[in-house]
Amino acid sequence: QVQLVESGGGLVQAGGSLRLSCAASGRTFSSYAMGWFRQAPGKEREFVAAINWSGGSTYYADSVKGRFTISRDNAKNTVYLQMNSLKPEDTAVYYCAARLGGISYYTRGEYEYDSWGQGTQVTVSS
Repeated sequence: QVQLVESGGGLVQAGGSLRLSCAASGRTFSSYAMGWFRQAPGKEREFVAAINWSGGSTYYADSVKGRFTISRDNAKNTVYLQMNSLKPEDTAVYYCAARLGGISYYTRGEYEYDSWGQGTQVTVSS
């Protein structure tokens, strides 16, 4: 397993932007597909975005498509989530997750990921 540490959360006004980072330990980062999930107060954790090992395939929840971009830098063992045009409903704790192996459009369940970070709070004010 890899150890994951998220950063970059904070308070932003609606319409603003934030970039989340997730740093992974270990020398096998490029073997992992990576995902971002979020959990709002009183709600279940939900899929946000995922990226395959090379960065060549990305998948998004409909609610963030066109506003969020997931990317990775395997040389830096880091995955990013660029969030633009933020809305109050994007307020949540954001988690990154790692999955050893491939992903597809359908790889959106929490149970499909092996390692999790501790989360970073994103708050969007109206």
